[in-house]
Amino acid sequence: MDKPGTNDESPPAPSLDPEPPAQEPSTPAETEAKPRRTRTRTRARRVRRAILVTLLLLLVPLLAAETALRLNYTGDPADGTYTRDKDAIWLGHAWVDGRRTDADVTALAHRLRGTGIRDLYVHSGPLEHDGTLPESAYPKARRLIAAVHRELPGIRVQAWLGDKLASEGPDGLRLERADTRAAVVRSTRQILAAGFEGAHFDLEPLHSGDRHYLSLLDDLRAVTRDRHALLSVAAHQIDPLPAFHSFWGATTGHPKWWSQAYFGQVARRVDQIAVMSYDTMQPLESLYGGYVAQQTSLALEVTPPTTDLLMGLPFYHENRFGHWAHAETVPAAVRGVRLGLSRTDADRARFGVALYVDFAATEADWTAYRKGWTHRS
Repeated sequence: MDKPGTNDESPPAPSLDPEPPAQEPSTPAETEAKPRRTRTRTRARRVRRAILVTLLLLLVPLLAAETALRLNYTGDPADGTYTRDKDAIWLGHAWVDGRRTDADVTALAHRLRGTGIRDLYVHSGPLEHDGTLPESAYPKARRLIAAVHRELPGIRVQAWLGDKLASEGPDGLRLERADTRAAVVRSTRQILAAGFEGAHFDLEPLHSGDRHYLSLLDDLRAVTRDRHALLSVAAHQIDPLPAFHSFWGATTGHPKWWSQAYFGQVARRVDQIAVMSYDTMQPLESLYGGYVAQQTSLALEVTPPTTDLLMGLPFYHENRFGHWAHAETVPAAVRGVRLGLSRTDADRARFGVALYVDFAATEADWTAYRKGWTHRS
């Protein structure tokens, strides 16, 4: 019997001829498709490489900056870097529209005694887009001011005025219009005639370098000085990196920060400047505290000693883009303020903190402020 695989039906042995068999010629479509596929793959590789390089260019400086902030939060504040009794608090509109009573003023007085708070920024607006201010916006202002003077002698009551600026959209107050600026000046005279001891302005978003704002401040300062009243402003944060407001504005359309030079120009025109040192986009307490320390130093460097510099404390607990309540805490802010003060001008007399805002504050916020900044329980 034949063995398997050895009969006559077995396939022939492979050819030893090295020449490969002839292939059918490619069609014109196939000939064109191959270079196209090659070019597509090359472009895809280039795009991936460009994305990777871009990410590295963005992430490396970001990581370096965040590391610097963390280091900025290290160390111990200098002895004596506590309240200088120049602090302030922003109060909501309920204090002038009738919702708050004399009993509430008494409770507020109890809350503020023993702290360093000297000024109350009481929301009394907003301004109309044309710069005017209806008297109906603050119907109970005189009653509030009288009650505060009775319960808290020495505490000043300022009118907190503001409006959205038309700097990033079609609607809002337009500082470039001379008649609008003149109306804001008239509104300030009006508010001082109602008994307020100062005017506190918060106009946003206010872009760095805005000359019309500086012109408005010059006009307002003449009015407040004539009335022996205060002019104060809420200020944007200072560039954490040189010219960062320009980069951020070009990429997002919202510059957010001011240059340090512009901050100094504003500070020289007012009696008080309060940095809105919150909504910083920092995800950790240590990074936020380091950021506040940096902001404090930057502001101290350009604020004249004749101007009160106040650093904002976050007395609110929202969670949204730009603000994480678990990171932006009062203890972290207070420690950051003390570190910045210690490193830059530990003996600055006209310096304090500003608490934002009364109606959102918790007992923990007040306790942290008292223990950390006033050094009192």
